[in-house]
Amino acid sequence: MEISKELHDRLELLNAKYQAIGQDLISYLDGLLYADVTTYWDYIELDTLLSLQKPKTKFPDELVFIVYHQITELYFKLVLQEFKALGEIETPTKAHFIDRVTRINRYFEALVKSFSIMVDGMDRDEFLKFRMSLLPASGFQSAQYREIEIYSTDFINLVARDVRSTFDSNASIEAMYEQIYWKYGATEIETGNKTLTLTQFEEKYEHSFIALGKHCKSRNLWQVYLNLSEADQADEEVKKVLRTNDLNVNVFWPLAHYKSAVRYLSRKDVDVAATGGTNWQKYLPPKFQKRIFYPSLWTAEEIDQWGKGWVEDQIREILKGA
Repeated sequence: MEISKELHDRLELLNAKYQAIGQDLISYLDGLLYADVTTYWDYIELDTLLSLQKPKTKFPDELVFIVYHQITELYFKLVLQEFKALGEIETPTKAHFIDRVTRINRYFEALVKSFSIMVDGMDRDEFLKFRMSLLPASGFQSAQYREIEIYSTDFINLVARDVRSTFDSNASIEAMYEQIYWKYGATEIETGNKTLTLTQFEEKYEHSFIALGKHCKSRNLWQVYLNLSEADQADEEVKKVLRTNDLNVNVFWPLAHYKSAVRYLSRKDVDVAATGGTNWQKYLPPKFQKRIFYPSLWTAEEIDQWGKGWVEDQIREILKGA
């Protein structure tokens, strides 16, 4: 076989690469020779992936419930990858910032648009039965979603709205974490005590959340934005991707869950409690929480109307620009 110039050049480049790390190219070529070719099913671990759905009941629609939540967590993993990449850049550019935040927005928009799989895709009677086998597990316990919140904004914006003003700029992450908003959504409706869902969640993740909060003090998305030039910060496209992110995470995604909760848990006489005992009636509607990652990018009127009728106008505007 004649060695073409193209092949020769490639071998030279490979040899230089492995010499630079003290390795022998021939050994690696032997490894390539003996290795099996990659198949689609091996590369994505298809057999393993399809074995990860383990329903606890015989109701068919429980599989819908499991698969959709697994899909959600995979999207969250992609979102976190983008946040981490942005936080590692010392001097971000406008183009890179827009590209990465747009990726995050795209993942959330896919999730919001696909939530009809949950809202309309399960038999209500089946759901109300198989959900009882899941106690006290709850989607509330998605650690990746909490990490997304921490990566998105300054920690003070995650503190419960009613007590946020009691903290100054020198407040510690530990102190603010004690008043983080989502703890108030995981209390027993009758007694106000912490649910088992919350105590389990804190036992497993509290220390890692606090550590991440400290890590993100200068690396969250808002701080990355503030590292842009003044001209880039004032750019309307830059502000638009941030505003879209704020709406996706803090309005559209919770509203999708609220719509699902109303369909499956709301009754004329009395609402059904969520599996973890979370107070979904007050925890999910954005108009109650008014959780906003980037408050300075919104007008006072928009903040006042957060999660209310004006959201429909924002949806139309975002879809128009998509």
